[in-house]
Parts: sequence; C-alpha cells; structure tokens
Amino acid sequence: MQKKIPMRQCLGCREMKPKRELIRVVRSPEGAISLDFKGKASGRGAYVCPDMACLKRAMKSKAIERAFETSIPEEIYAQLTEQMEAGNE
Repeated sequence: MQKKIPMRQCLGCREMKPKRELIRVVRSPEGAISLDFKGKASGRGAYVCPDMACLKRAMKSKAIERAFETSIPEEIYAQLTEQMEAGNE
C-alpha cells in the first residue's frame, strides 16, 4: 500500500500541493514569524510556494495575517522576502 502524501494549500496561488514542495511560514509560540525550509520548527504553520510571486500575492491579500490571526509588521515581510531569495539559491 502506498503512503499517503500530505497536501497543503499555498496562501498565494491557493493551489493544493504536496507539503514537501512548499515553504512553511511559521509563527513560533513566542510570536516570531519566519520561513521554515525544513518544516520542523515548532509553532503554527502556513504554506507558500517557493516562488516570490506567491509570497507577494499572499502578502498583498493579507493571507498570512489571516492565517496567524495577527497583524504583521513590514520588517517581517522584508525578512521573509530576504529569506525566500536566500533559500532559492
């Protein structure tokens, strides 16, 4: 019997994709928000495609803020953009 592949929805394009293909945005128990490329960090997770267009779309529609039920400062979005660019190299 084949193992079931966990699927998650991208906050940007709203497509269901295998969890391993997506980057996890995580809010730690302390409230810090960061990108989790390994998918192992503790905290509430939301997923986005490894594509700047999806991250920008999620930021514009405030999908990340809705997922975490908190407002997110611009500095955090700048850090997420930097981490996404660094992670794609």
